[in-house]
Amino acid sequence: MRPKKHETTMSGDLFRARLEQIINMKHELAQLAGRIDWEWLDGEIAPLYSDKGRPGIESRFVIGLLLLKQIYGLSDEGVCERWVHDPYFQHFTGYEFFQHEFPHERSDLSHWRKRLGDKLDLLLAESLRVAHDSGALRTRDLARVTVDTTVQPKNITFPTDAKLLHAAIKGLNRLARRHGVRLRQSYIRVAARAAMMAGRYAHAKQFNRHRRQLRLLRIRLGRLIRDIRRKIAGHPIEAAFEAALARAAQIRSQQQRQRGWKLYSFHAPEVECIGKGKARTPWEFGVKVSVVTTNARAPGGQFVLHAAALPGNPYDGHTLRTVIEDTQRLTGREIERVYVDRGYRGHDAPNPRRVFISGQKRGVVGAIKRELRRRSAIEPVIGHMKAQGHLDRCYLKGHAGDAANAILSAVGYNFRRILAWLRILLRLILEHMIASFAINPELNRAS
Repeated sequence: MRPKKHETTMSGDLFRARLEQIINMKHELAQLAGRIDWEWLDGEIAPLYSDKGRPGIESRFVIGLLLLKQIYGLSDEGVCERWVHDPYFQHFTGYEFFQHEFPHERSDLSHWRKRLGDKLDLLLAESLRVAHDSGALRTRDLARVTVDTTVQPKNITFPTDAKLLHAAIKGLNRLARRHGVRLRQSYIRVAARAAMMAGRYAHAKQFNRHRRQLRLLRIRLGRLIRDIRRKIAGHPIEAAFEAALARAAQIRSQQQRQRGWKLYSFHAPEVECIGKGKARTPWEFGVKVSVVTTNARAPGGQFVLHAAALPGNPYDGHTLRTVIEDTQRLTGREIERVYVDRGYRGHDAPNPRRVFISGQKRGVVGAIKRELRRRSAIEPVIGHMKAQGHLDRCYLKGHAGDAANAILSAVGYNFRRILAWLRILLRLILEHMIASFAINPELNRAS
């Protein structure tokens, strides 16, 4: 059921302090709260509410928390903890009086991320609208864009064979305890020592001993799989073990140098191994993400126009058509020129003559040549999204979590640029006011 519409009293309270009396209303976060169209966002997500049940949480509160988390690079627990003692956070989420306790549960953020789903693009569109209204982004900046891909790593450890086998043994034991399946032997202690010794032997380049420990882990995992299958055969809980047993069997059978699909995490089977040619990280484990930015530097800096996760590790050129169409739908402006790197050779763009590849010579003259030199300016944008946002490590679950984290990282980056722009505007206004009111006494001339 939709929540009750928030109404401000605009009056004082004897026992509570109004937030307008505590905070500086010229602060950039207070200005940003007044520029976001909360009514439009509430109307767009209204169909997500049920017609029955108790009133839900106000959309401004949850969306405001999601934005604050991405802007300041906080965790779900961190943003809830900071909300209690930061009056600017409370004002941003729509509260009128200072609150001494967090009014909801931390898990509401997780539920709302799942509920929003594809609607998260609305937050990215709203960030571009606010940037345009504040003067940080111009309409002509949307016509010429730069497209690139990066890797969004998952929150997993480096997947060695010993770690995967040990994780499968622990995961099957947890599942068995949860469903009350009594195992003949757990192999927890034996597997922990074998995984530890396998790592030590590999480090010491004693590979015969290393392979012996891996063989021991595979044997124990096979015994555990067969024991569980015997115990659950014909029981209703057999369906609960189906996915976990399939993953454990895949981990047990796969080899280090085999070709084809492999499993790189027991608890996150969606993880892919992606090589981007970097010397420091030859292989990254996560999902490929496409990022679209403005080519020219807008008054407020470069803004992210589109971001999307690309599961399945597709070839960059085969994703360009979809990325361009989604960007045009999001911005409402037709793209005139697209600048990409050499990984997009053989692309399927709707207008191939408007796509310019790094190192291209034919047709690259004048303004196009200057704009092509700015193609590499997208790299620091991706770096800021990883260093200051959450693109460097995804803690959310499944393919839906990968997609949500990519979009929210772009939203947080855009709002950080808007806050910096509002901060600069306020400083310029104050400097102009001080200069206009300053008294310049006339200097005494030398006689």
